[in-house]
Amino acid sequence: MKYCSSLLLLAVLMLACKPATAPSDNVQRDTLTASALATYGTASVKPTGLEIPKTLRGDEGQILRRTGYTASYNARNRIPNWVAWHLPANHVAGRYNRNNESFHEDTEVSNPRAYDSDYRGSGYDRGHMCPSGDNKWSREAQEQSFLFTNICPQRHNLNTGAWNDLELQCRAWAKRYGDLYIVCGPVLLDEPHRTIGRNRVVVPEAFFKVVLRKQNNYYKAIGFLYEHRGALRDMSRYVRSVDEIEELTGLDFFSELADNIESKIEQQAELRDWYPLREIK
Repeated sequence: MKYCSSLLLLAVLMLACKPATAPSDNVQRDTLTASALATYGTASVKPTGLEIPKTLRGDEGQILRRTGYTASYNARNRIPNWVAWHLPANHVAGRYNRNNESFHEDTEVSNPRAYDSDYRGSGYDRGHMCPSGDNKWSREAQEQSFLFTNICPQRHNLNTGAWNDLELQCRAWAKRYGDLYIVCGPVLLDEPHRTIGRNRVVVPEAFFKVVLRKQNNYYKAIGFLYEHRGALRDMSRYVRSVDEIEELTGLDFFSELADNIESKIEQQAELRDWYPLREIK
């Protein structure tokens, strides 16, 4: 994928207005209208794995390897560039829940960094990128999911609404299909960005998630884009192709796949290929 110009980004977002192929696609889909992308920090190591994206900007951020996920951390913005993880069926459940966990700063990154005090009274939730619910299989994984290098400021009605619906749906898909590879993160558009707290933690303008499922040698992929505002609960509104998310973020997803497979699955935006969906309550 080529790094997109502002005009190409605008074209991608206009393209995203067309309805997803799903039974409920007769509604107007949310779109973004901006023309600049985020910048990333300095790379420290080269992670590997089917879920790990490549950046096409030559600047990968500080890579943080955790038990349940890998994060690329942006020191300038005090939030991750992206967070990636493998979600097999046996990671969907477990006895290590979030009840005894608290959010905490990540001492592996330098100051200034995000602290709990930055979020307190800000009006924003501490929004997990790799969810606590995907880390119940390990005490250490659960604890690490609460590091602020896995967190972004997120509006409460998005965090507990449509974004949470997608997290629950991914766990349902992992149980059904066996192996998911997931990448999600913030979308940063034109500066200046809103910030919170003494340490000026950047508030994203949107969030993306791409999901790859693998069953033996069969692959399917889908992308999602959520503007950072009160979101309706109809998942079809937020469906995008992985190609569209790549153009928006400057990331290359699932590049370890054979080129012919990657090219085919990343053009698709077919929510009906992922049915049945869990009931939203």
